[in-house]
Amino acid sequence: MKITKLPLKLRLVGWHFLSVTAAWSVAQPDLVAAERPNIVYIIADDLGYGDLGSYGQRLIRTPRLDRMAEEGMRFTQHYAGSSSCAPARSVLMTGLHTGHTRIRSNVGGKQNPLRPEDTAFPELLQAAGYATGGFGKWSLGDVGSTGAPWKKGFDLFFGYLDQTLAHRYYPEFLMRNEERVEIPENRGGRRGVYSPDLIVQEALRFVREHRERPFFVYLPVTLPHAELLVPEDSLAEYVDKWPEPKLFSGSGAYAAQDKPRAARAAMITRLDRDVGRLLDLLDELRLTEKTLVMFTSDNGAATAGGADPEFFKSSGPLRGLKFSFYEGGIRVPLIARWPSRIAQGVESPLVTDFCDVFPTFTELAGARPRAGLDGVSLVPTLLGIPAAQAPRAVFYWEHLGEQALRRGDWKIRRASVEQPVELFNLAQDVGETRNVAGQHPVIAAELTRLLALSRIDSAAFPNRPPAKKK
Repeated sequence: MKITKLPLKLRLVGWHFLSVTAAWSVAQPDLVAAERPNIVYIIADDLGYGDLGSYGQRLIRTPRLDRMAEEGMRFTQHYAGSSSCAPARSVLMTGLHTGHTRIRSNVGGKQNPLRPEDTAFPELLQAAGYATGGFGKWSLGDVGSTGAPWKKGFDLFFGYLDQTLAHRYYPEFLMRNEERVEIPENRGGRRGVYSPDLIVQEALRFVREHRERPFFVYLPVTLPHAELLVPEDSLAEYVDKWPEPKLFSGSGAYAAQDKPRAARAAMITRLDRDVGRLLDLLDELRLTEKTLVMFTSDNGAATAGGADPEFFKSSGPLRGLKFSFYEGGIRVPLIARWPSRIAQGVESPLVTDFCDVFPTFTELAGARPRAGLDGVSLVPTLLGIPAAQAPRAVFYWEHLGEQALRRGDWKIRRASVEQPVELFNLAQDVGETRNVAGQHPVIAAELTRLLALSRIDSAAFPNRPPAKKK
């Protein structure tokens, strides 16, 4: 069945200046004539801000993603929803930051999935006539829970429901909705079938099967997360390219790896290759002009599994890594390509985060609007009308006691409510090397006040460190 495509309409929310209204009135006729795009949203796992060539990486090859940046828009101040996987995904799906969203940490997430009242944006895309498929790592609810992806707007989900199982690249099974799909080649600890290959194959099949109607593909891949394993055909490119001074002997969660630098680099290049496979399929099906593709990461780079982000300068000029609210833990790449609508080679300094995905995608899909979100639609910026972009006052994060908030160029962070705050001016000090709270007490006091106002308490996810086991 072919579904008639509806016109794209851009809604106005909260304009404060007459110049914004004027910019919109000039641009509106073009936008009304546009069709609803297919949408592909790809999230890498533990990929740092500096891990792509287009963001300064010099050791790891990422040619397809670099080309994607050349053909579209590269955001330089985009933030993940949190500094770890489950809360980042909860922010993404609900459009609410971690002071408001349901899941605010990895701790206890499996026992506290998304609830029926936690609306996820794929539900609205599905209701608007989109075919919706998710492929990779979910983390927001398992089989039998209220947060399972098929209860949150996905026609099909294939991959890992449980983020703990997603630490393994050669699992004995994956899930297709509620069906357990066995992988006999991986039984008994064998490494026969690499799970990212299966996940990407399913995503490509979904695109082929739904090419005659608008579709949404959510691709939260597991590369290059934690366990540093990759097939030999990818590893060969980087073997013996660099010294390997820190061999990883293995742990309960991750396999041993005697070439951790080579393995992680190969995993990123393999991810880049997989993105290229998807872009090539869109070309083959003549869907490129009709499809918005966005690529990002769920948080900063990590050291787990023997990874060496310092060697690769994975955080670029930023301070910190995964699990930190310094910039290196939460600022991530964002590349957007839509050849018929987004100009080539554009760099956007707009400050954005995962909250903005919900209103952006529902706007593009012509779905019913939803009030009360923490994000705003980025459609004006994507379509080259920055003067019509709705502003956001603050960006907020919390996780196990740590809090951070950004307003304008100012960012405040504290490790816990018992600790003093740190204040940084990111325009002058993107590396967060100078705490200027003492020099700017009025600003520090105001942003400290906003830390308290930007959240509501959560019994399931209290903002404090987990209790130590006795």
